[in-house]
Amino acid sequence: MHQRLVPRIGAWPSGKARDFGSRIRRFESFRPSQLVLIMGSGQLKLFSGSAHPALGQEIAEVLGISIGQARLRRFPDSEVSFQIDENIRGTDVFVVQPTCSSVDQHLVELCVMIDAFRRSSASRITAVMPYYGYARQDRKDKPRVPISAKLVANLLGAAGANRVLTMDLHKAQIQGFFDIPVDHLFAAPVIIEYLLTLDESELTLVSPDAGGAERARAYAKRLGADLAIIDKRRSDDGTAEVMNVVGQVGGRVCIIQDDIVDTAGTLCNAVHALTDAGARRVLACAVHGVLSGPALERIEQSPLEELIVTNTIPLKEARAQSDKLRVLSVAGLLGKAIQSIHDETSVSSLFV
Repeated sequence: MHQRLVPRIGAWPSGKARDFGSRIRRFESFRPSQLVLIMGSGQLKLFSGSAHPALGQEIAEVLGISIGQARLRRFPDSEVSFQIDENIRGTDVFVVQPTCSSVDQHLVELCVMIDAFRRSSASRITAVMPYYGYARQDRKDKPRVPISAKLVANLLGAAGANRVLTMDLHKAQIQGFFDIPVDHLFAAPVIIEYLLTLDESELTLVSPDAGGAERARAYAKRLGADLAIIDKRRSDDGTAEVMNVVGQVGGRVCIIQDDIVDTAGTLCNAVHALTDAGARRVLACAVHGVLSGPALERIEQSPLEELIVTNTIPLKEARAQSDKLRVLSVAGLLGKAIQSIHDETSVSSLFV
């Protein structure tokens, strides 16, 4: 009768067991900081899509590096063709691509680029999106509508992004739509630094609607200014908006603060409401200057003295030359964040 030998689970030859045990002890002796250094040791590489190459170049100059070598083209039927022209295996890749107009085109382009980096064995891929398209569709406020902000988050994750760096989301809770880390920066330090040069003592920060009151209050606190809110209501027949100003604005310098200026309809209505209420000067600041459709024409014809925006979105040459438009650069802020993410250091100091 033959005896059946049953191997014992976990049995190792004595020499291998000692060697395996020593490896475990060596691993356990690592401090967490040593493990972080090993994981974040890949070379930093910065690439830019076609949405805003000028911003990508500015960020590269802040970091003291060159834009990565790649070929981004389109087939005759407009499909994206992308090829990386340098070795990126094991590198820490950052892709600068705001999803601004044309939003769909730039979003698909970003996803294609991320997929190429993932398949080329980059150690980590961070999508740098100074402007996050579809952020205004963040909830079901009507029957049978999509939550497009969540859909875009899913697309970026499925494409292979490991991290997202963005700026002034329309709603901060959009960060929760992602299953990957999100670094949410604010352009407030850049805008406030400029507003301090106005050298005006009687300042009032104005929110164009009740939803933006918290953001305007944060600006007012940093500037030592008062706060006012514009209450928009429909007239009795439902055909027009009545702009009621809540707060003291008479004889003061009013600064309307918002995150996005799109067609500038709400902005210009707010400007007229403030001037009717006796404001001495009216300025406006917004992070993202979408400025679509009749926006510039409306601004030029309004009593607005100056509109301050950042370069999260590229402005067309004709619009950038407007006397009422001032563009501030956020390249320094984004460059610091990228360097901190690469070095695995805190970026919390930039979240103010």
